[in-house]
Amino acid sequence: MNKTLTLYELNSLVRETIELELNQEYWVEAEISEAREVRGHCYLQLVQYDNGGATMGKDYGNRVTQRRTPVAQAAAKCWQSSWQLIRPHFERVTGQRLHAGMKVLLKVYAQFHETYGFSWIVTDIDPTYTMGDMARKRQEIIRVLKEEGVFELNKELKLPMFTQRIAVVSSENAAGYGDFVNQLEQNEYGFSFHTRLFPAVMQGEQVETSIIAALDKINRCIDDFDCVVIIRGGGAVADLSGFDTLALAENVANFPLPVITGIGHERDESILDMVSHTRVKTPTAAAAFLVSHLKEVYDLLVTAQQVIVSTVRSRMDVEKMRLTRLTAHLPALFSLVRTRQEARLTRLEQQLLNMIRRRIDMGRNKTERLEDLLNRCCERKMMKEHHRMELLSRRMEAVDPMRLLQRGYSITLYKGKSVRNVHLLKPGDEVETRVKNGTFLSVVKS
Repeated sequence: MNKTLTLYELNSLVRETIELELNQEYWVEAEISEAREVRGHCYLQLVQYDNGGATMGKDYGNRVTQRRTPVAQAAAKCWQSSWQLIRPHFERVTGQRLHAGMKVLLKVYAQFHETYGFSWIVTDIDPTYTMGDMARKRQEIIRVLKEEGVFELNKELKLPMFTQRIAVVSSENAAGYGDFVNQLEQNEYGFSFHTRLFPAVMQGEQVETSIIAALDKINRCIDDFDCVVIIRGGGAVADLSGFDTLALAENVANFPLPVITGIGHERDESILDMVSHTRVKTPTAAAAFLVSHLKEVYDLLVTAQQVIVSTVRSRMDVEKMRLTRLTAHLPALFSLVRTRQEARLTRLEQQLLNMIRRRIDMGRNKTERLEDLLNRCCERKMMKEHHRMELLSRRMEAVDPMRLLQRGYSITLYKGKSVRNVHLLKPGDEVETRVKNGTFLSVVKS
């Protein structure tokens, strides 16, 4: 049986082998999957993906993305002594800190420790390689935005004339936010602005999701604001990487209100700056821009006021001169008008008299015709009624009870009424009987 080794002995053998065989420094291309600093040292997780074996998926924005499969992973360290020199140079050239998703070109050598295992020790980082990859990614994002037709979309919005209701996206405790608010409140013209803060993380890996969440909140009460201001108070230039993402750029480009950005420095322009309505350098510059915009509107109103006043005065002078000329001609005009009106009144009086006479004559003729017609109608009516009375008289004579008595009939009355039903009488009742030549009384016995 071969000699057995302890784990420490085996790890020592591995360390010696690596020190003998991998005793050089190597430039390696890799992507950072994790980066952190601990007590001045930089700890990295490096990864390489197999792009050829990528599968398709969708992110939270429902965009198609690639799910890449890692083909290699390794840990790397940059000790404090080297990191203090590498970091300032890298951030000065690239304008960004090392962060997940960044591609880098590292100069490394192999190290194996019996207790802590294998890692690559970083001795240098080439910022120009990262700059090229960053430029490629930026150009890719810009290309996608232009293909979607949204790259200039927010710039096409018109900043309202009275832009005074401001939605601010910034870190709540940032000095830049305080400077922005103070600049607006203490503007030299005394303009009134109303700001509302929508807090967001303005550096680190949460920049994208945090700002998008703030924009979503603003969108839910969009009628309360005239524009959005995204400001980043202070911070290193290296913290600008969070503003170079496709999702954030799409949200800002499609936002229905003008977006003003003040997140960078004079020479550093992020993709967010490119798609925003207006880009300024700092939060105070954003406040100055809003004050200047309102001052331009104020000057425009003052100029319009002066033009209106001048036009009204000129018009009043013209009308005054016209009234003066009319006043001079007024007596003659009044006399002429009076003569014309008197003649007109005379004509109207004569016309009125003639109309009255004609109406009276027409009324008299109509009255006479009606009177003649009424007389004829009355005569016909009286003749008709007289004939009807004669007929009624003859009918009454035919049914007169006295004529019946003359013919031998009699009428029996009880209490002044004729008796038609014998059952209405009872023994002892006194009845009156009328005959041709008189009346007599009878008493009913049965």
